[in-house]
Amino acid sequence: MTAIPQGRTRRAALVTALCALAVTGSAVLTGCGADDPDAGTNGVGKLPADRIQAKTRAAAQGASAVRLSGTVVTSGRTYQLDMRLKDDGGTGSVTSKGATFKLLRVGRQLYLKADADFWNQAGGKGDGAAGKLNGKYVKVPQGDPAYKKFSGFTDKDLLLDGLLTLHGTLATDGHHDEAGTRTIRISADKGSGGSLDVSLEGTPYPLRLVRAGGAGTLSFADWGKDFAVAEPAKGETVDYGRQLPAS
Repeated sequence: MTAIPQGRTRRAALVTALCALAVTGSAVLTGCGADDPDAGTNGVGKLPADRIQAKTRAAAQGASAVRLSGTVVTSGRTYQLDMRLKDDGGTGSVTSKGATFKLLRVGRQLYLKADADFWNQAGGKGDGAAGKLNGKYVKVPQGDPAYKKFSGFTDKDLLLDGLLTLHGTLATDGHHDEAGTRTIRISADKGSGGSLDVSLEGTPYPLRLVRAGGAGTLSFADWGKDFAVAEPAKGETVDYGRQLPAS
């Protein structure tokens, strides 16, 4: 057995003793893992805020799938989202002004599923459309205004690119916890430009976003977890034509 040099043994004993004193005396000593918030992490917490943002955006762009939930405020209207997204499609629910509808995109084909009340509000009451469309997956024509309005909620790259942008001067804003995962927070203009919690465990994925100007708060989960998107059965599908009732 190789002998351990006495000098190394003394140094190890000294570090152990100092760490013990740090715990009992509430001192902070570099080298004592229990006092280092980045100990055992992926290391991004030690980086400048702009590099953390670059790494988390790259991680998000490289992920094959994600689930996002929370609120988005756009054009003065609040949308409650619960969406699962991947490169070739997405599925989930959207709630706005008390009405909830489901979105499904397979490739470029977008479907919208809602109840009769939704379609009545959308202007389909006069021609009996509400009853025909109730509970059905309605094909949304690509030339219809609803396609442009709602397909963005199902487009992973487009949605993340727009959401994961903070506005203003970036700075780190402390270590936090998001649903049991340690995070480092970066913020812009002391929070007024938005803030983003980035995972310190494993891949530095974004986990929680507070958008600038009160434009919503979103949580991200299930990064890289695949799920199935498939065309609905013909009996569940309605092709309304070239344009849906005006929403």
